[in-house]
Amino acid sequence: MATRQLSPDRIMQLGFGFWGSKTLLSAVELGLFTELAKRSLDAKALAKRLELHPRSARDFFDALVALGMLKRVGTRYANTSESALFLDRAKPSYVGGILEMANVRLYPFWGSLTEGLRTGKPQNEVKTGEDFFGTLYADPQRLEGFLKAMTGLSQGTARAIAAKFPWTRHRSFVDIGCAQGGVAAEIALAHKHLSGQGMDLPVVRPIFEAYAKSRTLEKRLTFHAGDFFNDALPKADVLIMGHILHDWDLNEKMMLLRKAYEALPSGGALIVHEALIDDARKQNAFGLLMSLNMLIETPGGFDFTGADCIQWMKKAGFKRTKVEKLTGPDSMVIAIK
Repeated sequence: MATRQLSPDRIMQLGFGFWGSKTLLSAVELGLFTELAKRSLDAKALAKRLELHPRSARDFFDALVALGMLKRVGTRYANTSESALFLDRAKPSYVGGILEMANVRLYPFWGSLTEGLRTGKPQNEVKTGEDFFGTLYADPQRLEGFLKAMTGLSQGTARAIAAKFPWTRHRSFVDIGCAQGGVAAEIALAHKHLSGQGMDLPVVRPIFEAYAKSRTLEKRLTFHAGDFFNDALPKADVLIMGHILHDWDLNEKMMLLRKAYEALPSGGALIVHEALIDDARKQNAFGLLMSLNMLIETPGGFDFTGADCIQWMKKAGFKRTKVEKLTGPDSMVIAIK
């Protein structure tokens, strides 16, 4: 019997994976996909528009073709269907805002992952005494751009939650840590009988209200200003926590789950949606890497499995729970009081 010939190809592809990642991040930073959304261009014209040196421009563009981010017909470059939809800054579906943040912040911070693994301490602006999120929330224009990026990133997940949860049994909901209101809007648009709220810090109010108005939902979606650590959660039939719990340590996670339990009526539901790690901790690489990102970004945050979340929910008082797959790496855990 012939033995399988081992190859280092997979190891090398993973080890040099940052090459492809940084190529995409630089393309987003340069606005390459936004430029090509206007018209296809040859290498010389595209390099001129982006103010690139001719030495490596063609290699840069062809690398994006090989990576599946661009297509080339003859000598002209154009966006793929995905890059046209998600990486054109002029479209509401743009998700490049989060990639811009990854380029400016996370890419250099991940260079200190080894130090984080050895010390257990964040490797972001905290090391230099800066407060990125404090500064972000103090600048309304930058904050709006960041929250728009969150909306683009969560649209697919929001639509899956709107489709898969039994909303006909409920009349009201609150999205805790709602950002611009993307999740709340998708649910409200899909279910006309629902009224919803978004809870976030007071500075988010005008951004949330403007977005709700842009989706013609200002009469059904309202904003609740508050700090979910220091204030009681609003009462509703359904509470939603999306990409919230993973920011915090276990004691803080439990505190938020207990607050949700207290705010819900009998029969009310809590939806927690995250890039849940699979229970065997072998398959959802994105969820595991997101947990490492929480090491980079937070003092005590970490991602978790559906089984972990169910255990915590039951400890908080919930009786009936289940895990349901959404889109991509995301799943939701539903708990009924």
